[in-house]
Amino acid sequence: MASFSSSKASLFNLLFLCSLLYQVVSVVCVRAPTTAEPKPLLFALRAQKVASLSLPRPPNKLRFRHNISLTVTLSAGNPPQNVSMVLDTGSELSWLLCSSGSSSSTNPLAFEPRSSTSFSPIPCSSPTCRAQARDPRAPAACDAGGRVCDVSVSYADGSSSEGALASDLFRLGDAAAPLRTVFGCMSSASSSSSSAAAAATTTTTTGMLGMDRGALSFVTQSGTRRFSYCISDRDAAGVLLLGRSPLPLPLNYTPLSRPPPLPLPYFDRAAYSVRLLGIRVGGALLPLPASALAPDHTGAGQTMVDSGTQFTFLLGDAYAALRAEFLRRTRGVLRPLDYAFEGAFDLCFRTPEGAAAPATRRLPAVALELEGAEVAVEGERLLYEVGNGVRCLTFGNADLAGISAFVIGHHHQQNLWVEYDLDNARLGFAPVRCDLATQRLGLLL
Repeated sequence: MASFSSSKASLFNLLFLCSLLYQVVSVVCVRAPTTAEPKPLLFALRAQKVASLSLPRPPNKLRFRHNISLTVTLSAGNPPQNVSMVLDTGSELSWLLCSSGSSSSTNPLAFEPRSSTSFSPIPCSSPTCRAQARDPRAPAACDAGGRVCDVSVSYADGSSSEGALASDLFRLGDAAAPLRTVFGCMSSASSSSSSAAAAATTTTTTGMLGMDRGALSFVTQSGTRRFSYCISDRDAAGVLLLGRSPLPLPLNYTPLSRPPPLPLPYFDRAAYSVRLLGIRVGGALLPLPASALAPDHTGAGQTMVDSGTQFTFLLGDAYAALRAEFLRRTRGVLRPLDYAFEGAFDLCFRTPEGAAAPATRRLPAVALELEGAEVAVEGERLLYEVGNGVRCLTFGNADLAGISAFVIGHHHQQNLWVEYDLDNARLGFAPVRCDLATQRLGLLL
């Protein structure tokens, strides 16, 4: 979920509308035995359904892709306070909602810095503050008194969060010692949606855990060089693993793209960017020129693998070709509907309300071909029920969403083991039953 970037519609809604969401994924730490050799840290991802209340319909929000988030539960501060953070490989700066300490605080799950003896504000004179001031995604600046390093995070739909840079001790599972981590201690947030403020009183998340390759990401600060996850397509547990996996999986690797030599306005240099070679629908390669799948002279058009976005977004020409071919191949199988869900998802179909999903065996699989690997989407993952018997294709039009990149979301990473190997600058993919992989890891560790 890249901050200050058109690759996301709204982290604010992701965090503050959780009480209204259809489903939330939570992560619970599983303890591993301590040995002389370092062990990977194992976490269980569990699907947890939340009561679906009367969902708001703000005209400029992509609620569709925010119905599921990946969250990790850890502890921060001394004494430790449990916090639940969105796991986001598309953002750098981690941040927590911080309590003001007043009795009028509306979020009982907010982090309380005054209760932590290890909490330390980052002074505006520090190199960290000066470096963050040059980051357009989350710029920092000195406060009016010239002491506190203020920071703000903004998103494409106009929502934002503001606070100050700070550091504190973070603990992950059975790590030998807590890690002093720089993060944003956010005191306020705003949104163009009036429903967000009401939802903030019952939010189940406390902040966001930035996991991209930036200098202040949790990956960089913790020295993590390899991590992986497997997202289940059912209520059974998936897994998040920090470290090397003991499972002998047949991973297919794709290299991480090297950023351009000079910064470009629309290229995210800290993202997990890969090379998209082609798109197949039902086995047929779409007739797209290589230029339609590669970044242009401004940096727009990179392909990012992102755990913070739910569905996949394709830029205009690629989306138009996919839409036309999927529509052609499902003629007589699905009944098209003249309807666009939140603007960016305009290939939708009418099915009887409450009926089972259409015969998934008759739907054409969609494969995103990468250099050395592929991400295949088939069956039920191709369509998503948005309500009232309407199901929409789970590929969105990036142009209509104001997104300047191809984004592979976590819904299309279900039942894939996804490994982030930073030492070798590559991502690995292997199809696997995530519930079975989780069980096996529990026995191995």
